[in-house]
Amino acid sequence: MDQFTVHVGTALPLRRSNVDTDQIIPARFVPYFSLTGHGNGLFGDWRDDPSFPANLPQYQGATILVAGNEFATGSSRESAVWALQKSGLRAVLAPSFGDIFRENALMRGLLPVELAADAVERLWELVEADPTTRITVDLEQRQVRFADRVEEFGVNEAARDRLLRGADTISDTLRHEAEISAHERRRRPLLPTTTRSAA
Repeated sequence: MDQFTVHVGTALPLRRSNVDTDQIIPARFVPYFSLTGHGNGLFGDWRDDPSFPANLPQYQGATILVAGNEFATGSSRESAVWALQKSGLRAVLAPSFGDIFRENALMRGLLPVELAADAVERLWELVEADPTTRITVDLEQRQVRFADRVEEFGVNEAARDRLLRGADTISDTLRHEAEISAHERRRRPLLPTTTRSAA
């Protein structure tokens, strides 16, 4: 997993609330059991609208999504996280998130940051007025910085530690490989055994 410490980038403003995971990537775009191909389906049902922000040239290359309330509710579709990442996004800023999406995102290295609604509104205004506005998402300090504002945010400490190290839950478990192996060696004599009877 890619390490996340401090990220500076431009933003894609998504002035929509209650965007569920089927709107992030509709089911027909999901290549199940594959990590590839998701980026092309991001917001697939909205991409035929030329005015949709992700279609506008000034937002190409954005690495931070600024979305409305209740972002990524709905199904536990992990492809929603993959689609956002494959499109180059490293963080999503919103007033609130679907719980399952938040956990999936943190496990995959996409940082979901909850900001107050007025901070999100200010970001939309700034980015729409000047798409080159730089936003700093600082996981080390737990801050989002833009213009003259500094917004603090909370994050699960175990997930934060993994992101700062670029580790996932499997690599975290493997840090205890010696203890796991020792436990397995102690446990084996207690397991039931079968013997083949003589014919």
